[in-house]
Amino acid sequence: MKHARLPEVLGRIAPLPRVRRRALIIDLNNFSTFPTLAVGLLAASLRNAGFEVRLISPLANGVPAVERERAEGPLDHLARRVHLSTWRPGQLARNTARAVRQRWLSRPHPRVLLEASRGLADQPDVVLLSAYLQHYETVAQIGKLAQRSRIPVLLGGPMFNMPDTAEAWRRLPGISAVVGAEADQLAPDLVAAVCDGVDLTGFPGVVTGDGRRSGPAPPLRPLDASPIPDFTDFPWDRYRVRIIPIMASRGCQWNRCNFCSDIVSVSGRSLRTRSVDNVLHEMREQARRHATTNFLFLDLKLNSSPTLFRGLIENIPRNVPGAQWIGTVHVDQRRDNGLSRADLKAAVAAGMRRVSFGLESGSQRLLDAMDKGCTVEGNAAFIRHAHEAGLSVRCTMMKGFPGETAEDLELTANFLERHLPHIDRVRFNDFSLPAGTPIYEAVNAASPAYPNMRMLRPDARQARGRYLNTEGRSAAYRRAKLRVLRAVYAINRRKIRSSARIFDGLM
Repeated sequence: MKHARLPEVLGRIAPLPRVRRRALIIDLNNFSTFPTLAVGLLAASLRNAGFEVRLISPLANGVPAVERERAEGPLDHLARRVHLSTWRPGQLARNTARAVRQRWLSRPHPRVLLEASRGLADQPDVVLLSAYLQHYETVAQIGKLAQRSRIPVLLGGPMFNMPDTAEAWRRLPGISAVVGAEADQLAPDLVAAVCDGVDLTGFPGVVTGDGRRSGPAPPLRPLDASPIPDFTDFPWDRYRVRIIPIMASRGCQWNRCNFCSDIVSVSGRSLRTRSVDNVLHEMREQARRHATTNFLFLDLKLNSSPTLFRGLIENIPRNVPGAQWIGTVHVDQRRDNGLSRADLKAAVAAGMRRVSFGLESGSQRLLDAMDKGCTVEGNAAFIRHAHEAGLSVRCTMMKGFPGETAEDLELTANFLERHLPHIDRVRFNDFSLPAGTPIYEAVNAASPAYPNMRMLRPDARQARGRYLNTEGRSAAYRRAKLRVLRAVYAINRRKIRSSARIFDGLM
């Protein structure tokens, strides 16, 4: 079925009378050094349309934020070894500890609930919740508070375009609708509709609290029509360093890694780019508003469009003198992927200080199985060239991809040991099975391609599958894994490159 474009959909919705509505936004995403981009876009969109907006931010109310990927110590190394253990006698204790830790991390914070209760006491017309999937219990408690006050609640987040996940969350008390759409331009009409009791299924990507649903929301276009995010409500005085989040594009040029949840998320479906001038205008304005020239590009792959990437590199110094910025790239095999030695040197000259990319494995066989679209040799050359250019290099990797052998891990250990001087941080994760990804569908269908993977149960609430992997239990596998973990710790225990230290602790 072909879905209508967003402007066409909005054009069929009768214009709503504009009155001064009051919206309470509760941002549950507690970042230590930068505001939440999606919330800034939502606040700007509503204010531009005449809404009165109040924001509750956890950090502003004394809730400690989590900083990630700082220099590690021996306890971090031990915790990672336990977390990634495949030793069968210890797995029951490990899994129990994991579950306890997860419950602790996902518990509702009393201060957040107190501030939500105070915000609801002011009787706003609507509550807007921005949540990640670990916030289920907090959303449940806020929903109950709003229900008692008879205030409608709209819930949004990156994975609510997954039908089963939206279905699981819409059942929470007090939730008027779960929105699985990019709301940059949709928000004013959607919020006005819920305030006026209009049927929300006229909007794309909506599942109402009583189970009615509209069709999937198409990817948002054009991005240049979105407003400049409004970050004025965030606690800038509490940030260790002032850093402005920004996106020059959404989606990913490669769009094929079979384990990647980002490319099936609300904003990650299909590549769309902004114009260089539009991005630069936002950078200038945000630097003026918040007295900082530090930027975090949240694009899935900043080099998806080499033309856009080079346009930013060429023009940032003139538009935002002294700018420093970081971003993520994909080291693919295009003839021109925007990551040549000359490109990397130019990026550093334009203020780029840190680059992240998905290394995943040092085994070509495994990279091919993941459909990563990259080579071990290409990754190695990129790491060397980025380091030589002056960039701090960060990579993500995983353990336990289906079919991974001891030999694959030995190759990964070899790779990391060869590149110890060139990598500043490694985020080494256990393999997960995100809903909507090709590998999730294959394992759920008991594909013969993954004979040692078995789906235990789909977890719609967390948008992933709970699985059993019978591989990785041999002594040789455990020895190879220990080599990898020692190399990861040898990298992560060091301070990062001095030029990038203001960005330390960021994802």
